[in-house]
Amino acid sequence: MLDLLIEGGEVIDGSGAPRCRADVAVHDGRIVAVGDLKDRSAHRRLDARGCVVAPGFIDSHTHDDQLLLEHPQRHPKLLQGVTTVVTGNCGISLAPLVTARPPSPLDLLHTAFRFARFADYVQAVQDARPAVNAALLVGHITLRVAHVADLSRPATPAEQQRMQDEVRQALDDGAIGLSTGVFYPPARAASTQELIEVARPLSGGRGVLTMHLRDEADHIDAALLEALAVGRAVDAPLVLSHHKLMGKANHGRSTQTLERIAAAAALQPVCLDCYPYTASSTMLLPERVAGSTDVQITWSQVEPQAAGRSLRAMAAERGLTPEAMAAALMPGGATYFAMSDEDVDRILAHPLAMIGSDGLPAPGPQHPRLWGTFPRVLGHYARERRLLSLETAVHKMTGLTARRFGLHGRGGVAPQHAADLTVFDPATVADRATYSDPAQPPQGIRWVLVNGRVAVEDGEVADAHAGEVLRRSR
Repeated sequence: MLDLLIEGGEVIDGSGAPRCRADVAVHDGRIVAVGDLKDRSAHRRLDARGCVVAPGFIDSHTHDDQLLLEHPQRHPKLLQGVTTVVTGNCGISLAPLVTARPPSPLDLLHTAFRFARFADYVQAVQDARPAVNAALLVGHITLRVAHVADLSRPATPAEQQRMQDEVRQALDDGAIGLSTGVFYPPARAASTQELIEVARPLSGGRGVLTMHLRDEADHIDAALLEALAVGRAVDAPLVLSHHKLMGKANHGRSTQTLERIAAAAALQPVCLDCYPYTASSTMLLPERVAGSTDVQITWSQVEPQAAGRSLRAMAAERGLTPEAMAAALMPGGATYFAMSDEDVDRILAHPLAMIGSDGLPAPGPQHPRLWGTFPRVLGHYARERRLLSLETAVHKMTGLTARRFGLHGRGGVAPQHAADLTVFDPATVADRATYSDPAQPPQGIRWVLVNGRVAVEDGEVADAHAGEVLRRSR
């Protein structure tokens, strides 16, 4: 007898193929059959008529390192239909590093760093039985803070070797790859050669390389060329993180950047992730202010009460420049309104683009992408604006992502795949999170299965311990 039978839904299998009506049979954590299965016996049957049955969504870009160890009653990823997260992005991973006072941007994780070895973190996640599956990256910034004596200079050969050894060990311990974030202060002094040397253990398909570019504004061309060169030099699959064009002067340049990425993809394995919003969110940086139409403070260690306020409004009240106001509030975080709808549309629709939230789980008024990314793509961009077909939208958040990150047996509705499934109403699915009220769960998500267990039912978390740590397949 089957554990569960999902009946009568329209299956969108994650490959990009047209939908078809089919039943989906689940047993022992796996999909065992797809088709006309009405005569099969099952312990439980879900009536999916009028709904789409899709692979569980894979969030290709998260900072959920600490969230994996927690079990909030309202889980921002599960409630969106996400069943797997790729975490440790932008050079920021929770291990291997021990410090009670992590420098920015490591403080975006809002926790002390207590795992001396990557293996210790992997074990902690496994012991916590996370709400979603986890594919873990080790971060270059974390390694720099642990091993480079002076962060204002490139790493010495000996320091590069120690970081390289850590990457090799992390891969042995369960990491799927390395992330970098040379945009951020602790890694800005890193040379291209340093990045290449630290990333060498990824070669031959052993791990994926995700890179937050050195610049996403005026100097994006040089930053993009650097990232492509590092990927080629180490012979590793490359993911360009949250591709975007920041600042009004750069609006429209996605035409050129996407052409360059597509040309490179003919010569090396490269893709990108993006989120469906025109505002970004990261650490509070005075140099980011001028290119933004507005800046919303998400948190400030100096003035906690500033959270949720407009930086420009605060600056006007105090007779300061916005840049000086930002400096006075540091360390902190902010949401920057600095992108164009046209660039977001163009990037989102590109065949090489996956969907990633880049959300920051933290107290206070965070960016709505933490709660709304995936339903927003399905509702706003696919159903309402028809920028994408629903099949293409699902592909970008399931099958494409699983293939690019080497997550074999995930991201599809097919026999022998893990039973990570999301059942949603295509007529009503939508995000409800806003910049003023970001912690609002979406609507239209009926059921979410993680490894065959019903984790969400009618918008409520039913099982917060169904996830596991995933390894990369070459």
